[in-house]
Amino acid sequence: MKKKYLIPGIIIGLSMIAWFVFGGESSETVELTTTPKKGEFVVDVTTTGELRAKQSVEIKGPQGVREIRLFNMKIQRLIPEGTIVKEGDFVAELDRSEITGRLQDAMLELQQAQSQVTQVSLDSTLTLSQARDNLINLEYALEERQIAVDQSKYESPAVQRQAEIDLDKARRQLAQEKKNYITKVKQAEAQMSEVEADLQEEQNEVNKIRSLLQQFTVKAPAQGMVIYKRNYDGSKVTEGSDISAWNPTVAELPDFSVMESITYVNEVDVQKIAKDQNVEIGLDAIPDKNLYGTVTSVANIGEQRPNSDSKVYEVIIEIAETDSVLRPAMTTSNRVIVNRVPDAMYIPLETIHVQDSTSFVFKKDGLSPVMQEVELGLMNENEVIVHRGLSIDDVIYLSVPQDTAGIERLYLEEEITSN
Repeated sequence: MKKKYLIPGIIIGLSMIAWFVFGGESSETVELTTTPKKGEFVVDVTTTGELRAKQSVEIKGPQGVREIRLFNMKIQRLIPEGTIVKEGDFVAELDRSEITGRLQDAMLELQQAQSQVTQVSLDSTLTLSQARDNLINLEYALEERQIAVDQSKYESPAVQRQAEIDLDKARRQLAQEKKNYITKVKQAEAQMSEVEADLQEEQNEVNKIRSLLQQFTVKAPAQGMVIYKRNYDGSKVTEGSDISAWNPTVAELPDFSVMESITYVNEVDVQKIAKDQNVEIGLDAIPDKNLYGTVTSVANIGEQRPNSDSKVYEVIIEIAETDSVLRPAMTTSNRVIVNRVPDAMYIPLETIHVQDSTSFVFKKDGLSPVMQEVELGLMNENEVIVHRGLSIDDVIYLSVPQDTAGIERLYLEEEITSN
């Protein structure tokens, strides 16, 4: 029983001793301080990006389907992303149901056009045959009128005159019908040309749809690794996705010789980014891999990205070296070097306090703190350069000291410049 109460008693006793010795009567707060640092100061912007090939060969579906009033095509089958293909290898299969319906309609139109050609041809043949028979009959009638004139020379002048009039009418009627026949021939030729043109148009439509139908089996135009195309919202094209007739790209075959990191910078930091700035690049998949690149493009217009409340600007960074481990869609960390100062004195941003547009730090002056005005320079995410107001040996507070009542303020003297 003694052991049962002895151990808890010892623990309670030690706890009370520790409280009295280390903090039982202390109400002081530990004030954190630091000193300025000296060395290279780097102003940078750090972002997360994604690798892509600078150049690639697009694997496209049928081009020209808008001409047959087909504006979207659904992907039924698609080989896995990352598959290595050769030229002519199968990549994707598109849904043929809608274009098959278009082909059936076109075939029906073609049959109707063929029937129209046959009908016009028969009508023209019949019409021209009748016209030719009529010409033969008129020639016989003219001959009869000529005989009547010849026989009327023994008749009275009135009979002779009537026979001559009838002959002249027969001659003019024959001449008119010959002209009409030529016109009918031309009309028949024109009608045949029209229906034959319609037939050819319908035939071309059928041929076009059949050609497009073959393209619904998408094949690789070259050798390479298949990378799925990304939509405008960043999602990838997969089985079941629709591709547009205006841009029927299904996938890409990237050229790995030159890679880029695509990143997006917020509207505050984009002011610091400029073309040709150097970039230090890391890979999330290979932490010990360090790459270097250069900013090649900064967007002038911001955009609203998914899951983002603010506008961001696209920045393209070209990787300086070629490496076999680089693959599209790898996540990158990009450190854009905005400025470098080789020898600067700098302090943490949390030590800076602004009052009436003047920057101060709290520094130790003997045993008590004072407010020291400082002249600041470039700053990065964590630190800022101090041009005047501090020395390398000064001790400054990381937060506002507890007692600042009546604290002394030390201001910088105006610099005297001369021309």
